[in-house]
Amino acid sequence: MKQFALRFPGSPPRTTRIHVGRRLFARIAADLAERPIAERYFVVSDSRVGALYAADLLQALARAGLRADRITFARGEAAKTPRTKQRIEDRLLALGAGRDCAILALGGGVTGDLAGFVAATWHRGVPFIQLPTTLLAMVDASIGGKTAINLERGKNLVGAIHQPHAVYADIATLDTLPDPIYRDGFAEIVKGGVIADAPLFRWLEANAKGLLARRGNLVTEAVVRSVRVKARIVRRDERESGRRAILNFGHTVAHALEIVSNYRMSHGCAVAIGMAVEARLAVAHAGLSEATATRIVATLQAFGLPTAIPRNVSLARLRAATHRDKKARAGRARYALPVALGRMSPGVRVTTTVDDRDVLAALRASRETG
Repeated sequence: MKQFALRFPGSPPRTTRIHVGRRLFARIAADLAERPIAERYFVVSDSRVGALYAADLLQALARAGLRADRITFARGEAAKTPRTKQRIEDRLLALGAGRDCAILALGGGVTGDLAGFVAATWHRGVPFIQLPTTLLAMVDASIGGKTAINLERGKNLVGAIHQPHAVYADIATLDTLPDPIYRDGFAEIVKGGVIADAPLFRWLEANAKGLLARRGNLVTEAVVRSVRVKARIVRRDERESGRRAILNFGHTVAHALEIVSNYRMSHGCAVAIGMAVEARLAVAHAGLSEATATRIVATLQAFGLPTAIPRNVSLARLRAATHRDKKARAGRARYALPVALGRMSPGVRVTTTVDDRDVLAALRASRETG
């Protein structure tokens, strides 16, 4: 098992302990028994993940002498709404959850975002632990403290920065992932290499086949290296007042794709397409070389990820949706664009406004053909 700490400044300083390994449920229970963070624990998961893993986690907690209950919600991005949040809160109230409770977010990115936001607001904030069960959540959503829910007109528009007490990324849970969901995670891993770690990107190019075959040592290394990239960025800018915005490469277009598809397109697929589009913008507006943009697209394709906008997506609607992105200023979309492999624009202002005509041209060039 790999362990490291993500420390944030402050008085007192805060630390998120991150664990990456296999069969970690017993370890979670032992850690909480040795260093309790609450009197009661609530395992929040969606219906699918709950059916797979919640009982085992609850048994591990019970064997350690910890009191825990389970709360389940409907699966899918469409459930990440104010209504679902209220239902979880109603269930917490019915179960007698007070300020002395903690929430364990067991599942993918939707669960981490939703349960984390509940934890951020329940009794003005209670501790929570991220237990990601998808590759995408392990390398992205579980790290950095962003929690949120979606509104009808935009993604992650209501939320809070609420750092988890700990993250336990159990690689064994990836064994049950269908291939498309497993592949989704590589969009964020590739992104990490593009924005901040050229050696990681080159390693991904060389090991795509082994990673897709789920070779355990390679998968663990991919998760550890990706988490370290994100932790390094988040540590320096917890609240995204500057450099943390580089993590948004590909995401202005990706969030728009999710919105116009009514969240039928997965986050990983949307990010992959978004990076392909925004790499074109980076060539024109950030000095990225054509050769590097081509490598980015080829690497995404090597992981079985899409890089073209589906023909049934309206480019006009897609462009309009980019204006509702959280990074938009004065109604204009902003983009985090790489200047070279592993390097983004220097300084604090790392996003740039791109003219709508150029955005539309990049969207047209990325449209599916045939």
